[in-house]
Amino acid sequence: MRRLYVRVYFAVLASLAVFALAAGLLWRQFGGDGPWGQAYEAAATLAQNALPPAGAPRTEQQAALEKLAANLHADIALFAPDRSLLAAVGEPIPAREAGRERSGWIHRGGGQAFALHLPDGRWLEARAPRGPLRHTPYGLFLVLALLALAVGVGAYPLVRRLTSRLERLQAGVESLGAGELSARVKVEGSDEVARLAKSFNRAAGRIEELVGAHKTLLASASHELRTPLARIRMAVELMKENADPKRKAELERDVAELDALIDEILLASRLDAVKELEADEAVDLLALAAEECSRYDDARLDGEPVTVRGDPRLLRRMIRNLLENAKRHGAPPIQVRISRTGGGTELAVCDHGPGVPEAERERVFDPFYRHTRSGEIAGAGLGLALVRQIARRHGGEAHYAPQSGPGSCFSVILPAGINP
Repeated sequence: MRRLYVRVYFAVLASLAVFALAAGLLWRQFGGDGPWGQAYEAAATLAQNALPPAGAPRTEQQAALEKLAANLHADIALFAPDRSLLAAVGEPIPAREAGRERSGWIHRGGGQAFALHLPDGRWLEARAPRGPLRHTPYGLFLVLALLALAVGVGAYPLVRRLTSRLERLQAGVESLGAGELSARVKVEGSDEVARLAKSFNRAAGRIEELVGAHKTLLASASHELRTPLARIRMAVELMKENADPKRKAELERDVAELDALIDEILLASRLDAVKELEADEAVDLLALAAEECSRYDDARLDGEPVTVRGDPRLLRRMIRNLLENAKRHGAPPIQVRISRTGGGTELAVCDHGPGVPEAERERVFDPFYRHTRSGEIAGAGLGLALVRQIARRHGGEAHYAPQSGPGSCFSVILPAGINP
C-alpha cells in the first residue's frame, strides 16, 4: 500500500469501521440509561396496559396477546418472571437467558428479537417474521457489511480524485527537480490542493526565469570576454623584442588561463542547458587517450582497445581535464590505464603527488572548489566538475580512487557500448 490514494481510501474505511464499532459498543453499554432506556420503559408500560394482569388465566392472556399481535406480523411470546411461557403467537421463541434484567435486542432462534421487561416482572419478546435475514446468525453484521461496502464504493472516486491531483503535483515536482524547468501542473478546483498547484506553478515559473537569465548572462559574459582577450593576445604579439621576457611570459600565461576558464564556463553552461549528447558515435577510448597523452611528456598509457558510445569531443575534454589535473596537482609520471570492468569500461588517471585528503575527495568535484598547496598552480576549480558532468552525461560516474601508496588516482566508469 505505497500508493497515496490506497492509504487515504483505507484510512477512510477504517475510520468508519472504528466509529461504527465504538457507537455500537456505547449504545450497547449505555443505551438503557439514556433516551433508549426511557423508550423501553414507555413501551413496556404500554404493553402491560394492553395485556391482562399477571395473575389472569392463561387463556385470557393468550387472547390478549393474539389481539396485540394481530397487525404486527411477528412471533410474540409472553413469559412469567420465572421464565415460564404464558402465551405465544407464531413460532416458538426460547425464554430469555437467566440473569437478564434489561430490555433490548437479543438473539433468539437464529434471528434477532426484542425483549421488553414489563413493570410487573413479565417479559414480552417479539421476533421479526420469517425473511431473508431471519435465519442468518449474523444478519446485523451482514447489513453493516453491505452498508460499509456502499460507503466504500461511494468514497473511492472522491478519494481517488483528490490523490490523483496530488500524484500529478508530485510528478511535476520530480520533473522540475530533474531539470525540466518548463514543468507545470494543471490547476483543478479551488481547495488547498489547487492553491498548492498554483504556488508550485508560480515557483517553477520564477525558477525558470532566474535560471534562464543566469544562463543568458553567463553565456553573454563569456562571449564578450573573448573580444578583449583577442586584443590582449594581439598586443602581446606586437610587443617589442626588448620587452621584459618574464613580464611577457606571465601575461601570456594569464591570458591562456583566462581563455581556458571561459572555455570551461561555456562548456559547463552548455551541459546544463542541453540534456542530450550532440553526437552519438562509437569511440575508441584507448586511441583517444593515446592522442591526449602524446601532448604530455610524462604521461604513460596502458590498457586495451575499448569502444564506447558517446560524444568524442566531450570524451576528449574529459581525458584532457584529468591529465591537466594530474599535471597541476600531482607529480610525474602520470599513469593512464584503460580496462574493462563488469559490464563497462574504466579510465583511471593516477599521479605520484601528495594525494587528496579524505575529507576533500568528494568536494574536489564541486564547481570552483580549489585546494591549493604550496608550490601549486591554482586552477579555476572546474576541471574535475566537468569530468563528472561528462561522465554522467554518458551514463557513467567519476570518483576518487584511493591508492595504497602516495599519489592521487581519479577513475571514470563508463558503460560499454552505451546508447544515450
